[in-house]
Amino acid sequence: MQIAVDASKVPAVTFERSPGYWQTVGRRFLKDKVAVGAAVVVLLLLLLAVFGSLLTPSDPYASSMLKRLKPIGFEGHPLGTDELGRDMLSRLMVGARLSLFMGITPVICAFVLGSLIGITAGYAGGRVNSVMMRTIDVFYAFPSVLLAIALSGALGAGITNSLISLTIVFIPPIARVAESVTTQIRGRDFVDAARASGANAFTIVRVHVLGNVLGPIFVYATSLIAVSMILASGLSFLGLGVKPPEPEWGLMLNTLRTAIYVQPWVAALPGAMIFITSITFNLLADGLRAAMEIKQ
Repeated sequence: MQIAVDASKVPAVTFERSPGYWQTVGRRFLKDKVAVGAAVVVLLLLLLAVFGSLLTPSDPYASSMLKRLKPIGFEGHPLGTDELGRDMLSRLMVGARLSLFMGITPVICAFVLGSLIGITAGYAGGRVNSVMMRTIDVFYAFPSVLLAIALSGALGAGITNSLISLTIVFIPPIARVAESVTTQIRGRDFVDAARASGANAFTIVRVHVLGNVLGPIFVYATSLIAVSMILASGLSFLGLGVKPPEPEWGLMLNTLRTAIYVQPWVAALPGAMIFITSITFNLLADGLRAAMEIKQ
């Protein structure tokens, strides 16, 4: 005996696809209002670095000794003028490009080189790991500030030498993080399965290791941008980085240090920009780190 079933009355079975890892990271990040606010500020700073020179109200290089060290709110100069009568607002806007360039570029270079060293040492293990990481550990004997000053002094003042010095300073910590994460991933079951299937080391690293280690390394590297900006500004302050008349925030802080008793608020503006930018990148890195800490 057969029973007829009306197909229209049978409830449809639907399967909901669980969100992927990066979708979950994005949702968690968007829920963090502080991190989202920091991301917005970083975006505005990057836009200022790209288009700042087109939006300046005055020529950032034009000086006027009759208008030197004017206070904030002076007519035609909302943020006052520096020791040579140049518009502070224009110089801060144009200086964003060079300051962010000096802060971000060394971290990017160190991210590439440090990740390569750390992933190679972490996956190879054994003597290769010992030789590579013990060599990296030599740089930890020197504080980062002193190492950056020593390298810049040895190479000579200038933007290029400052970038090289800061890159060398940031390679060891990034390599250490990359080696630690890779060592953990190397012992996972999916890596053992890939190795048992006959895949070579290059394929395993490219397919199975990179996707799992680049995220934590990237988050750590993001937190170093603030440190890089401060070190780059310090090198310019000491005369080892950017040279006058370029409007870099650290260099501006150096040239205005003698005006601290005459116009303290104007003299403090470059330092305030460095502080705000550093805090913003730190908050962004903390937000990314929290969003990526998903319990599997």
